[in-house]
Parts: sequence; C-alpha cells; structure tokens
Amino acid sequence: MGRPRTPVGTFGKISHRKIGKGRNEARARYRDWDGKLRAVQCTGPTRAAAELALKRKLAERSLFQPGFIGISADSRFSALVDYWLEDMEVEDRLSKTTRQLYERNMRTLVAPAFAELTLREIGVARCDYFLKQLAKQSYNRARQARVVLRLALGLAVRHEVIPRNPMDHVSRLRRPVSTPDAFEDSDIEMIREAVRAWEEREITAGPKPDGQLGQIIEVLLGTSVRIGEVLAIRLRDLDLRSPIPTVKITGTIVSRKGEPTHRQDHPKTSRSVRRVALPAFAVKAIKARMKKRLSIDPDALLFCNRKGGPMTTNNVRRQLRSIMDKTGLEGVTPHRFRRTGATTIYHAGGLDLAAGLLGHTDLRITQQHYIVRDDLVDPATAVMLEQRFGG
Repeated sequence: MGRPRTPVGTFGKISHRKIGKGRNEARARYRDWDGKLRAVQCTGPTRAAAELALKRKLAERSLFQPGFIGISADSRFSALVDYWLEDMEVEDRLSKTTRQLYERNMRTLVAPAFAELTLREIGVARCDYFLKQLAKQSYNRARQARVVLRLALGLAVRHEVIPRNPMDHVSRLRRPVSTPDAFEDSDIEMIREAVRAWEEREITAGPKPDGQLGQIIEVLLGTSVRIGEVLAIRLRDLDLRSPIPTVKITGTIVSRKGEPTHRQDHPKTSRSVRRVALPAFAVKAIKARMKKRLSIDPDALLFCNRKGGPMTTNNVRRQLRSIMDKTGLEGVTPHRFRRTGATTIYHAGGLDLAAGLLGHTDLRITQQHYIVRDDLVDPATAVMLEQRFGG
C-alpha cells in the first residue's frame, strides 16, 4: 500500500546542521495546503534557537494557508475586494442596487484604510479602531462600513484564506439616541402654501410648473408610501371608481450608476406590495393629475417628466428642498411625510395598522423609526389619584 503521507498542514522530522561559526540550521519537510511537500528551514545562534524559529514559522504557515482562488493571507486587501465584488455578481443573490451600494461603501469608506494591508495584517484591533474612528464622524457610515468589511472578510474565511473573521469580535457600534420626527399640522399648511406659491408664481422664462410636486406631496400624505413608490404608480394601479378608492403599490423608481432611471416591477420588499385606500384629498390630487395626462396607456406613469419617462427621486427631493429653503422650514423630506402618516395612524388605530400601511413585517422597525410617541401619560391617572387621595 505504500507509506502513509504526512497530513496536510503538518511537518516531518526536524534535522539540524551547523552552517558556520555560531550559526545553526533547523530543517523539516512541510506538507502545504496544495498537498506538496516543501523544505522549510530557519537559522539561529544555537541548535535550540534554530528549532524554535522553525516551529514558529511552521505554526504560522499552518494558520495562513493559500486559498483556492489565487488569494493568500499575504495578498493585499484590494485583491480580496476585487474577488468579493466578482463573487457577488456570480452569486446574484442581491439586487443590483444593493450590489452597487456595497461597492460604493467598500471603495469610499473601507478601501482607503485597508487597501495596502495584507489579509494577515487585518486583525480585530485594527478593525475595531477603524470603526470607532469612523463612528466619531458618522454612525451610519460606520454601520455601512462594518457590513461590507464583514462580508469581504467572511468570504476569505469561507475560502480558507484566513482562519477567522476579525469582525466577529469588534465592539458593538452604539447607535446615537434619536427620535423620529413628524410634521405638525402647521408645518403641513406651510408646506402646501409654499409649494402652491411656487407653482403659481409668474414665469418669465422656461416652462411653467405643471402642478406635479404639490400632487406628489398629497399622495405622500395620503398613502405614507416611499417617494420611489409614489413615482412608480401607473394608471393601471389606480382604482378610483370603487366605493373605496385605492392604489396598488407594485414597484419603485430606481436610478443606478450607468443605467437610465427606470421603473422596477417590485417595491423594496415582498410585503411592500399592497393596496392602499386613498383619502379624499389624495383622490382629488390624483384626478387633477390624470386630467393633464395625455396618455391612456394603462402602463403609463401617473407622475412623469415632460417626455413621459420616470422622474428621479433625487430631483423631487432637490426641488422640495429648494422651495423650503426659501420659507425657512428645515427637514422637509419625502420620508418625513411617511413618518407623519405612520404616526397619525398609530395614534388613531394602533401599531399593527401603522405597520400594515407602511408595508413592514417587523413592528419594531415601525415603532423605533417611524412613530413619534406622545409623551402624555393617559390623563385617567389623574382621575384615579384624585379618587384615592383627594379631599
């Protein structure tokens, strides 16, 4: 049967020899992770020192074996990044938008700090320090960097390039204390008035506003859906003739690098596909918009640019911000309308109803990020205490 082979990652008998005055060599045959036997040697001033150096070298060699993807522990982090991005494309489990977001976060947040380091040099302490320094600038940036750094190093672990993921042991990021914000009734009136004044202003040059911005705001207020989902509403998604007028949320607008802005045939999550009842003020705005739509194609977008194509979410945000800057009202964003609607429904109908309107499966997300809680304790407590302790 032949002589059994030394197991991968182990070495044979150590031999010694003198190679000069005061210099000793220790040598052993080591079976590498590709199955090949290689001679490894170290020198030292004494026989014992040479053997100790050899054992340390072999121990380190066994921890960081070459991978099967052309990357080893001595490869630069930038090489792993390139392979990680390629691997995401091949797996095709993430949406293209998510992959582009991950690539942007990796190249702008993480790579500048790690690109020239070898994988063996990236340990827990270095990762922990990096994230803490980034968190001082921005919690969100640190959170996004942590995600992509963990994923890339996790790929290296799966391919046996490094023995463990240092991100498993970094300190937990502490989220800054924050509370959701919603518009007051007076804010809503100011916003409506500012947009109305902007749309009705005298135009001396360029096209006159067509009223879409004000109508978009009414639909945001009346549905609490995301701005991309509002801009993705098609004529076929509307049912205004039923006793309860509704809009079906079935897609969103996406703008990816290197691609034209287009309608995606599904919203953010599967739960986000839902039919939302429309209040009268939203129906009024939609009908006013439909009167100006020349197309009767059921797949035509309700809100569109002058060529009939999709509007970008960034343009709507930019336009809204420009108008609000002139009124002095800060923090007016499409997502704040979503939080305002969710808070209104929560106080009137409870958390489950608010989460259903938003398309959330996790009630904690709704409560933590969308609901502005009333800090007034139920006044019934005053009545109870009066009954017990009053004169």
